[in-house]
Amino acid sequence: MTEDSGKLLHHRTEFDDWRSLTIGIYMALAGYAVMVGLPVISTSWVNNLGFSEEQVGYVASADLFGLAIGAVIAYFVVAKYDRRYLTIASASIAIVANLACIFYQSYDVTLYLRLAAGIGAGVYTGIAVATIGGHSRPAFAFGLELFAFAGSQGAELKFLPYLSIEGMYIAFAAAFVVGLLFVAWVPRRPAEASLDVEVDVEEPSGKHHVEHRHVPAYVPWLVLTAVVFTYVNIGAYWTYIELATVDTQASPEWVADMLVYTSVFSVIGCLFAVLLSNRFGLARPLLLTLIFQASIVLMLIFGITNMTVAFSMFAFNFCWIFVDIYQAATIANVDRSGRYVALLPAAQGLGNGIGPYLAATVLAYGFGFNGVFVLCAAASITAMFVYFHMYMNLRRTIPALADAS
Repeated sequence: MTEDSGKLLHHRTEFDDWRSLTIGIYMALAGYAVMVGLPVISTSWVNNLGFSEEQVGYVASADLFGLAIGAVIAYFVVAKYDRRYLTIASASIAIVANLACIFYQSYDVTLYLRLAAGIGAGVYTGIAVATIGGHSRPAFAFGLELFAFAGSQGAELKFLPYLSIEGMYIAFAAAFVVGLLFVAWVPRRPAEASLDVEVDVEEPSGKHHVEHRHVPAYVPWLVLTAVVFTYVNIGAYWTYIELATVDTQASPEWVADMLVYTSVFSVIGCLFAVLLSNRFGLARPLLLTLIFQASIVLMLIFGITNMTVAFSMFAFNFCWIFVDIYQAATIANVDRSGRYVALLPAAQGLGNGIGPYLAATVLAYGFGFNGVFVLCAAASITAMFVYFHMYMNLRRTIPALADAS
């Protein structure tokens, strides 16, 4: 096999069935709902429950750390046990914890209940992304998921502000209940082994043959590490972007509208991401996107106005879609068992938990929101360097995987 030859092969399985893909996408939307709604939920915690800005960061971190813990649990069980039973158990935990938040609203109790809700959501979401990643065309499958994600994100940010904090908790619990009605659509077991890929190789004579390649374990771990840093940026930005515009030239009503419209706009990012990956693969567009995402966050240091916050939100959501599709599809190309794919919410939750926590610490030390924006940009650039290291290693060992779409 020459260094530049070969194309990855994936076989169609039950994961390509429309019902499997549909329930996987729905479960992902339900599992990520709290993460998506953080700008609105954070404001509601301040206004309705009297939490301080620092307490908001810590409560958001508890929820997102829980998401990470739950996804780690999914990593150990998703390829061994019946996924339908795991779905029922994890959804039940999330439902009970969300409803309990209605009755126990003190900061200390809320902190632990949000951790529990996050753990249930993490296992649930781990199963969801493992189901989506089992599709024979993972970039396409995750593109559909993020297309739906963009629409649900806009709807969530549009309608959540009309709910009380109790109504928000009920809405999150109800989303898990609806998913349980279709649990029979969840495939019970993985279809293929982990960390093994098939490459279609064209010989000089024009004939083709298939070679099996074992993927080094460091590959998915490096991608997951890059995801953590990416979501440190996303978590800090998304938690504090609305609060950062208070007492600036930006209108509160304008900012609230932008949260909705920019989320829907990111639908366009799905189309561009899939088209670019078909032409240039997954890695190179991702590297450039991470650099651009850092620059659009740093831009806010020079002043927040209606126009700058609108551009920042539009560009940030556009880039978010790019990054998610490329990173998720890269792991799915490597891992057909769903184990490492199930860790995606863990990496996202860990980064999303660290982000608000570090941002809250930056605020506590008096560096202000400019310090938060510097933190966001540094995390995005770090993710780019981690991913670049992985990409260069794969170019030397399995080039078909390095430039896979």
